[in-house]
Amino acid sequence: MDLKRYKVRIVQWRDESTSLRFVRETVFIHEQHVPEELEWDAFDAVSVHALATGSDGGPIGTARLLPDGRIGRMAVLKSWRNNGIGSAMLHLLIDKAKNRGMTEVTLNAQTIATGFYAKYGFMVSGDTFMEAGIPHVRMSRSL
Repeated sequence: MDLKRYKVRIVQWRDESTSLRFVRETVFIHEQHVPEELEWDAFDAVSVHALATGSDGGPIGTARLLPDGRIGRMAVLKSWRNNGIGSAMLHLLIDKAKNRGMTEVTLNAQTIATGFYAKYGFMVSGDTFMEAGIPHVRMSRSL
């Protein structure tokens, strides 16, 4: 596997749901043990999705931007982590939010990931809370 060769693009759920589901099922449901009924919601159909694919075209990462400016469901397959994929997806969704005239983006970060988001200007804006059995904190960033 060539860890430096990947592509990140904006996709729609109706066109790429199989690839998006694969990454989220692998990371959230199987790896982090998030209950399946908590993973899927009606927001997928109305969100803008970032999809990262490897050099073979297979899905390796995903994230989404909801219409209200929330970024979520950020996931990268374990074997592809620490290669800039999460950063690339985050930048793409922040740019998309700016292009849509949004003035702020927010997210609920797993507490182990707050340092990652802080590098991109996100600041903690709330107390720690549990979501799907995992500690999270709300973070926001002005655009």
